[in-house]
Amino acid sequence: MLLRVVIAALLLLSATARADSPTTRDSLDRLEELLQLRIEDGMLSRDEVMPALLVSAEPIYLESEDWFATRAIEVLEKAFGNGGLRLCEACMAPRAFVENGYLAYQTGPIGLDEVVRLDDQSRGDSQPAKSAIWIDEHRGGLAIRIVDLRTSRVLFAQNVDPNLVENKNTQRIYSLSAELERRARGDSLTQAFVDFAFYPGQHFSLDWTDQWGKTNSNLSGVTLSVFDPVIGIGACHYRRIEYLNVLLGAKLILSMPTALVRSLGEVDFDLIDPPLTAVGVARVPFGRSNYGAIFTVSTNGQVGLGISLMNISLLPVVL
Repeated sequence: MLLRVVIAALLLLSATARADSPTTRDSLDRLEELLQLRIEDGMLSRDEVMPALLVSAEPIYLESEDWFATRAIEVLEKAFGNGGLRLCEACMAPRAFVENGYLAYQTGPIGLDEVVRLDDQSRGDSQPAKSAIWIDEHRGGLAIRIVDLRTSRVLFAQNVDPNLVENKNTQRIYSLSAELERRARGDSLTQAFVDFAFYPGQHFSLDWTDQWGKTNSNLSGVTLSVFDPVIGIGACHYRRIEYLNVLLGAKLILSMPTALVRSLGEVDFDLIDPPLTAVGVARVPFGRSNYGAIFTVSTNGQVGLGISLMNISLLPVVL
């Protein structure tokens, strides 16, 4: 039993001693970028943050002790300026004070009222601090809190890692929430595709589809063809494949010239297109852009390879 305790203690100590300095440094770089973005988009204001009291810049790894606090101060000064940033070294230390005739000794986390008291004792004639800031290192990066000392309102709070994984997960959850609300309202989610298959055959068309299904993996709608067939209108359906977000589907297009001629009566000459044309389609987007490659094959014997424009609002036909 004693041996197990010793082994567990050694493992814990070794895990604590090993610092992932690149992770923490990269997280501080991301924090610098995030603060600049929040200031630019108006979610944070220098006026409501400064003057600010840096309550804690606490590393957890021995390898970070020599530089973590200095780098955290650099990040805050770059974001908010260096005219009103104060460092509260007494905030995280054991504290003894006399209040109402009693001597109090306090350790552990500090409350906002005590932050205000310490600021009052040490700021002199300077303006009272408007906010308090905590920046703490953890295993995956760092955590930051900025709190308004006048109202206790949280101005900014976030866990920051080098790849902003938490941000991505939060955005995904919010996107899912927005999607569920959209379905509950019955709102449609439309997608437009303009296809230009040039070589060796030609197929130019505009698809206007509605995205549906439990995971929004199905797209169904109408299509307007300019080539193959020459002029046609019909229906289309696609299925999204998770690998590379490929869209696989088909179109069934009615040739308007052929339908018009046949409605006038029997003809004794060959028509350009058959009445119905089926076209198989595969779209492969270029990353997260609005462009992709398209491959088409039709029952008219046409095979085409080209480019697909997806939701390009600059095209008049999509507006």
